[in-house]
Amino acid sequence: MKEFVESLPDGWTIYLWMIFAAGILIAAGFMLRWAAKNSQFDEDIKYTVFNEDDKDKMDPEEYKKSREVIAHQTQLRNEYLEKKAETHAAKHAGR
Repeated sequence: MKEFVESLPDGWTIYLWMIFAAGILIAAGFMLRWAAKNSQFDEDIKYTVFNEDDKDKMDPEEYKKSREVIAHQTQLRNEYLEKKAETHAAKHAGR
């Protein structure tokens, strides 16, 4: 293996770096696609950290928005859990 590497012409490492860079860019593209499909760029997610005790610290419209966001997130979570339960039941029904 050492002889093979030594027999390569000068400047071959740049091609190796280009292949690694292309791999990194492709992986980053897949990660961005996953994030976009899974609502990871949702700006309203910041409201999920608030609870009922924060009502006096927030503007009324911000508090209302936080309650709407939390209700929506709860709905999405319930839908996800129902879908997961159906998939689990279908998987084990075929046994």
